[in-house]
Amino acid sequence: MRTFDLSPLYRSTVGFDRLFSMLDQTAGFENGNSYPPYNIERTGENSYRVTLAVAGFSESELTIEAKENTLTVKGEKAREANTRGSELLYQGIAARSFERLFRLADFVEVKGAGLEHGLLHIDLVRELPEAMKPRTIRISAPQNGKTIDSKAAA
Repeated sequence: MRTFDLSPLYRSTVGFDRLFSMLDQTAGFENGNSYPPYNIERTGENSYRVTLAVAGFSESELTIEAKENTLTVKGEKAREANTRGSELLYQGIAARSFERLFRLADFVEVKGAGLEHGLLHIDLVRELPEAMKPRTIRISAPQNGKTIDSKAAA
């Protein structure tokens, strides 16, 4: 059984804290589920990118769904009939279907996705509502303040 220490990532991420906790607990290494491999990177203060290696899959064979706080990426590889008349001696390129789930932190939204050179890039942004954003409160001196009996007791 392999374990990975993801604690250094907690210090440098905002929005994926729960994700890293869940990855730490259920990374899938116990049951061997590591396909397809993926990266999670921080691309800005409140933006992230999930990249999955999906070589051999076309855009029509991939499905990305965001529902509540879960991002689901599915790949359904259609079985092709051997039309070239050749015999496959060794198959090292994975052509199996997959489903990968990512738990997203609150207020993280999917902004777009693109497939480039066998890598599926999914861009995420954390957008806090205005009511939850920190704001600076200006301190002002009291105007026309009245003093009530400022005599010291003797």
